[in-house]
Amino acid sequence: MRQEVIVDIEQAINQSYDQLQGEWWEWLQVAKTYEHKVPYQDRLDYRHDTIIELYHARQRDQKPIPILRAYRIASFMVALYWRRLKSKPTMLSLEADIELDDGEIVQLKDTIADDHAIDIEAWLDEATWRLGCPMRLVQIARKSLNGQALTNKEHQYLWRFRQKEQKRLF
Repeated sequence: MRQEVIVDIEQAINQSYDQLQGEWWEWLQVAKTYEHKVPYQDRLDYRHDTIIELYHARQRDQKPIPILRAYRIASFMVALYWRRLKSKPTMLSLEADIELDDGEIVQLKDTIADDHAIDIEAWLDEATWRLGCPMRLVQIARKSLNGQALTNKEHQYLWRFRQKEQKRLF
């Protein structure tokens, strides 16, 4: 279905070009010669830009454009197309506004995931905490939960672990 619509549009455009006469027809033929050097989606724009540039050159000179000069201008328009395409910035600004799926507009920088953000649910989950915790600390915690007295070495180990975690938070 989509392919048929594209073919219908191309036929309508080509029929509209059939009405051109004189210099305009020659300029169209010159533009068509070079339009294969431009991506498909931009070919009609290139064709129109080239024809208009040839018209402006005709107005500046106040006499018909020699065919070789017309080809030179069309060639230049291809180079100009690629120069403009390459000069477009490829990076997005983090200050740019974007629309989310729910219609809310936010800045792009607000959608970036933070690797250092704390996952509150996982942080509160005991099993997750135990996976990242030294085995000796788990043994000390079990001993403390069972109501057993901790030795001086265990107190010291617990104190050092807490000091180390506090430094990481700052």
